[in-house]
Amino acid sequence: MPSNYKPFQVTEIKFKGSRKEFFLNNDNIYLEIGELVAVEGPTGGFDVGHVSLTGELVRIQMKRRKTALDQVTKKIYRKATEADVEKWNAAKGMEWETMHKARKLALDLRLQMKISDVDYQADKTKATFFYTADGRVDFRELIKKMAESFRIRIEMRQIGMRQEAGRLGGIGSCGRELCCSTWLTNFKTVSTAAARYQNLSLNTLKLAGQCGKLKCCLNYELDTYLDALKDIPDRIENLDTEAGYARHQKTDIFKKIMWFSYQGDENWIPVKAARVKEIMAMNKAGKKAPNLKEEAVQIAAPVVVEKSFDYENVVGQDSLTRLDERSKGRNNQNRNQKNRN
Repeated sequence: MPSNYKPFQVTEIKFKGSRKEFFLNNDNIYLEIGELVAVEGPTGGFDVGHVSLTGELVRIQMKRRKTALDQVTKKIYRKATEADVEKWNAAKGMEWETMHKARKLALDLRLQMKISDVDYQADKTKATFFYTADGRVDFRELIKKMAESFRIRIEMRQIGMRQEAGRLGGIGSCGRELCCSTWLTNFKTVSTAAARYQNLSLNTLKLAGQCGKLKCCLNYELDTYLDALKDIPDRIENLDTEAGYARHQKTDIFKKIMWFSYQGDENWIPVKAARVKEIMAMNKAGKKAPNLKEEAVQIAAPVVVEKSFDYENVVGQDSLTRLDERSKGRNNQNRNQKNRN
């Protein structure tokens, strides 16, 4: 670093439920990723969170989120002390019981809402209640009852089904932790068209995530598929050939190969997508194409290579009765000694 370099004074802090905020490090405290720090609370007091980004990476993240430097006003007080961590753990330990009490209060008032999570501030002066509902809910009476019961400042925040799954966390069908609870921050609309473009079967049980909505990962490779589909003819059913009508069966988008079959023939014929376009143009001009079997692409079978290793497998070379033979020898020696005595 140059001698006149000044470290970026904004740090990104991560809280419960993948919530991340920017804080000013005016005292130039040396912080490492993963450390616990005590920071200024949104309405006073203090909260505790983990350092998630420092240095110039924070500047890039602020540009990505379109956050100006003058919008960051809250400060980092200090590295979390043992007393801070104890208060923070005590506050987190109250969340489960508080959530169930709040649910009971909402049921008593017959409110059509589900309180799914509670986030206590580390100093126990404020709690944020996250809920899901189909429409707007008048929870003014609920807030009064919760304030009387819990003796803290109450904030109600409505979230969607995807945000709820992200806060609760879990393991996806891929075996990894949910994207929405680790790194995903922007929830984009996912439609069944994304599954159709990728030739996925429209099975709602497989396409739906833990939130009950379509999986966000359906959008991850969608742009790649859309680019590849530009070379694939669309809205195709039958090709008119000299051997009859060939019906479209399936398409390999990235290899740009399309499979067709004739009526009464179980074999599928692979044809290049570019050639299919030419045949479609011929049919449009009133001409029949040659038999597709003459146009079939030769698909090479995968080659299986047997590898020979330069080490020797020594498993099983030792005799399983080698210890028995030694014990017999010792027993014979003991008998000979007794006979001598």
